[in-house]
Amino acid sequence: MTIDGSHNGSDEEHPRERQRGPVTLRRERSDDEDSTTDQRLLDSRGPTDWVHTDPWRVLRIQAEFVEGFGALAEVPRAVTVFGSARTKRDHPEYQLGRDIGAALARSGFAAITGGGPGAMEAVNRGCSEAGGFSIGLGIELPFEQGLNPWVDLGVNFRYFFTRKTMFIKYSQAFICLPGGFGTLDELFEALTLVQTKKVTKFPVVLFGTEYWGGLYDWLRDSVCEHGKIGDKDLALLHVTDDIDDAVRVVEEAYQAWSDAH
Repeated sequence: MTIDGSHNGSDEEHPRERQRGPVTLRRERSDDEDSTTDQRLLDSRGPTDWVHTDPWRVLRIQAEFVEGFGALAEVPRAVTVFGSARTKRDHPEYQLGRDIGAALARSGFAAITGGGPGAMEAVNRGCSEAGGFSIGLGIELPFEQGLNPWVDLGVNFRYFFTRKTMFIKYSQAFICLPGGFGTLDELFEALTLVQTKKVTKFPVVLFGTEYWGGLYDWLRDSVCEHGKIGDKDLALLHVTDDIDDAVRVVEEAYQAWSDAH
């Protein structure tokens, strides 16, 4: 503070400010920018690398949300089924995926998957073959994957977080077949949203006691035992080997949600 009571730029409690639209910039930075936003827009064409900057990406993200909401807004009630893209067509889990997709279709639910191969393809295929509505929400990856041929409605996304929003927003439940990191990511995202009441009446079914049993035991015997979650949190998971049981859990949760709305 100076003798007359004013503040100079070195006062850390009241640093000098500069406005860039709605953004406030404080403290000195090595910034030789001496023009305004309007000037940089109108003065010249400039380099093209601006299309890869973060502010421009915001518009791409916005466009993905708009496209996703528009494409999925009128889909019927649906269940998202996750599972490994590495599941082979001759593996028993592939047939299991087909059976689950068909069971959901017969119960009046659309089936949403990540749209890829493996277990995702199996679920889409089973749903489509049973006359249901088969939806795939794909993701841009470094290796080519593409939507499987059993998808009736497909939407491709650049960003995982946009795609994950669509999985949650347009599903009444999650069913998780054996899967890897992607399946685990979606599983715990859903559990967190339900636990924090961001979404309600949203069951999460783990299909395959042999595959998921170790994870459930760890959550119960370690995470819950140490007080990191409670019994109510653990009860958000339903582990089963029975397709009818899985569909029953989904139907009961949907009915409870429907009654409340």
